[in-house]
Amino acid sequence: MELNGKQVAILVEQVFNDHEFWYPYYRLKEAGASVFVVGSGSSRQYSGKYGTIATVDMEAATLVSSPLDGIIIPGGYAPDHMRRYPDMVETVKNHFVAGKVVAAICHAGWMLASAGILRGKTVTSFVAIRDDLVNAGATWVDEEVVIDQNLITSRKPDDLPAFMRSVIQELKK
Repeated sequence: MELNGKQVAILVEQVFNDHEFWYPYYRLKEAGASVFVVGSGSSRQYSGKYGTIATVDMEAATLVSSPLDGIIIPGGYAPDHMRRYPDMVETVKNHFVAGKVVAAICHAGWMLASAGILRGKTVTSFVAIRDDLVNAGATWVDEEVVIDQNLITSRKPDDLPAFMRSVIQELKK
């Protein structure tokens, strides 16, 4: 179990991309990590884009000052909801500044922009939010996975296998 002892949060809010939430959730558990589902505090359960339900283990306020080994931010429309909650944004920023793995896929780049951590970084995302990331100071590239220090980004659900290989590799360091 390559990630025994590692603790990873997966952020969630309404209309998360089901694939981008559940694939990392089970892949991390399979690798031996402790996985925590972290919500904004607006609900105990959130519904995905395709109707699956994710139940929250803790609220983002719990993590603002106590970083785990990593955070994964799924896409869908959830990142647009997440960034409305200061504790969610502050959690991402604090983990990044602490050098912890911050991994975002698809529309999750919105959270990175709101956290103010993109200036000078090379990233990827779903193409529709490219301008948002560039305007936040990032260099955007069209690649399945981009790793820039402790920041990992991917474009879409089809990239999940490469995304999670990269996340697990970085968490092992």
